Amino acid sequence: MNHTALLSPDEIRSRFSALMSEMYRQEVPQYGTLLTLVDEVNEAAVARDGALRAQFEGGPERARLDVERHGAIRLGTAQELHTMRRIFAVMGMEPVGYYDLSVAGVPVHSTAFRPVEPAALARNPFRVFTSLLRLELIADEALRETAAGILRGRHIFTPRALALVGRCEAVGGLTSDEADAFVCEVRETFRWHRQATVSAATYQQLHDAHRLIADVVCFKGPHINHLTPRTLDIDAVQAGMPQHGITPKDVIEGPPPRRVPILLRQTSFKALDEPVLFPEARDGNAGTGGQMGTHTARFGEIEQRGMALTRKGRALYDALLQRVRQADGDGSGGETQGHEQRLAQVFAAFPDDMDDLRRQGLGFFRYRLTPLGEQASGGAGMVSQDIEALIGAGLVQAEPLIYEDFLPVSAAGIFQSNLGGTQRKTCSAQAAQAAFEAALGAPVHDEVALYEAAERASLAVVKAALSDAVVE
Repeated sequence: MNHTALLSPDEIRSRFSALMSEMYRQEVPQYGTLLTLVDEVNEAAVARDGALRAQFEGGPERARLDVERHGAIRLGTAQELHTMRRIFAVMGMEPVGYYDLSVAGVPVHSTAFRPVEPAALARNPFRVFTSLLRLELIADEALRETAAGILRGRHIFTPRALALVGRCEAVGGLTSDEADAFVCEVRETFRWHRQATVSAATYQQLHDAHRLIADVVCFKGPHINHLTPRTLDIDAVQAGMPQHGITPKDVIEGPPPRRVPILLRQTSFKALDEPVLFPEARDGNAGTGGQMGTHTARFGEIEQRGMALTRKGRALYDALLQRVRQADGDGSGGETQGHEQRLAQVFAAFPDDMDDLRRQGLGFFRYRLTPLGEQASGGAGMVSQDIEALIGAGLVQAEPLIYEDFLPVSAAGIFQSNLGGTQRKTCSAQAAQAAFEAALGAPVHDEVALYEAAERASLAVVKAALSDAVVE
């Protein structure tokens, strides 16, 4: 066949992202309201901040901001995770990072599927935080077996979706028509189904063990539980949600407000109580007929992304966050009185100046030639071998690398808030990355190594352009 007719994974990812946003807007109308609020806040942020205006107004960063979303799904079996990896590969999305949420009493471990190359991220940085249920963390053996049996009997992917994945793997891509069919078929896996697959009694048993277990086990598929737009001012969004008829969670997860944003800050509106039809139980199994009930799972989330931190910077962040969690008293870092004040006080120890962050090796940067550097690059070799000297001379500029990943404590905080906020934290930390990767069928990327590579690559480009200038 003519391989030039095959679409790029970036284009397939963009089509799927747009389709998912349209679907979720229809299923959860408050998501549409949230998008309107985020657009208003972003416009206001760009208008009042000259640096943001220079970065976002009319440029590629603004185009990325307008389409940027992340979603989240929860899978039940190793086979589901393995197949989901193949599906995301069609869209140029790879597993990045391993997140153990058992530390917060959430019986899952997770990765984030996303593009990894800078050009792909600039095109559309769609991410899906993907969790796998850990049945071994269900204490009740009989209930654990019940959940496993239910999951063994379900099929969450359409035959056409699986066929198109195989087609892509065989020929290296999909045509435009095949891509349209593919994203529509995969959408069916992510769609909400109001009919439960178990009786109300079985649902209640699983719900009592952990609300998230019921959410994963009791439905036809892993309905996407939120979509997240990116904002430039999450505090303004948090304050504005009540004025738009949306109830936000009590606190923003992540670091406090800063002049130089770092990592990731997240908030959400409370999960919806949605009507569910439970089949009638007969002889211990789901039968015909049924009864109405409710299920709480889907919500809206907002994120503000800042600078990616080096291993040194992340160690400092984690140490300061642990101090806050200990001061909060319950180890959650969540809705405790005075949390935001303690957060700000403790994080005063984290430098909040761009130059300090770079010089102390706390953050990752992309280095570019300035216009003056572009002029100099065609001349004789430079004498300086120091990147700071080149920046000081106005030849090179350093731009912070955006953090493209997630924070396990913040993710757990969002999960807990939208599971009712009262779940007891009964699981100790039980990371199992090797088992997760075995189910996945591939290793996960080390996210910090990706940032290290991006920074090194930008330094190499500057070094080559400035001839004899060694910028290491």
